Amino acid sequence: MPDAEGQGLPDLPPEWGRVVIPDDASALAHEARQVRRELRRLRRHAAGRQLSARIGGDPAALGRTPGPDGRQPLGLPVLVLLVSVLITLAALAVVTWPRSTRSGGTPTVVPYPAATAAAVGPLPALDLVDAEQSPVPLRGLLPAMIVLVDACTCAEQVTQAAAAAPPDVTVVTVAGSRTAGPPPAPGVRALADPAGGLRDYLRLGAHPGTAPALLVNREGKLVRLVPELGPVDEYRDDLAHLAG
Repeated sequence: MPDAEGQGLPDLPPEWGRVVIPDDASALAHEARQVRRELRRLRRHAAGRQLSARIGGDPAALGRTPGPDGRQPLGLPVLVLLVSVLITLAALAVVTWPRSTRSGGTPTVVPYPAATAAAVGPLPALDLVDAEQSPVPLRGLLPAMIVLVDACTCAEQVTQAAAAAPPDVTVVTVAGSRTAGPPPAPGVRALADPAGGLRDYLRLGAHPGTAPALLVNREGKLVRLVPELGPVDEYRDDLAHLAG
């Protein structure tokens, strides 16, 4: 294997040392692989810099400076992931952040759907209780004007209704407690509905200060539903026809 000394080659830099030229080029395969690997690394690095320049970024600022081993760090993907996480957290905070009501904290009251006589149908066969806790069949008191007094005793209105009722019509007050209280007026039958079965059947909500009334004839048919017991003149005619 001759060397480069005395072969007519130009003088080489002395720091290269002795240069040996093998007779068989395959002897340089190992060195050739190293050179090709270094060239590929340089090409990847150059391509990365060109891509960063196209998007207007600085490779060093974005953490794309190659490490000692020539590999590109994950600075840009990590940055993109971090921004996505921050955007997601901000959206969740906006959705779950408590909001104050525009009306000063007053909730909106949705009115309870009003029941009608046609929608309710006949009076159910319910047993209520009196002051002695004895069961009283409600249909046994027909014809009757039944006043629900669990949200309002409305003694004045009940007294006026009892005075206007025909002799054959029973005026009944129904409370929502476990026991019935004293009757608000002479001739009024005071009962209690502890289970609330009558209101559930009628689909009537209890509104403070109001007492709805049911006008039921002898056959148990609900003739009229008075949402709020008021002046007698509003239901006098229907009350007079219950006994017929």
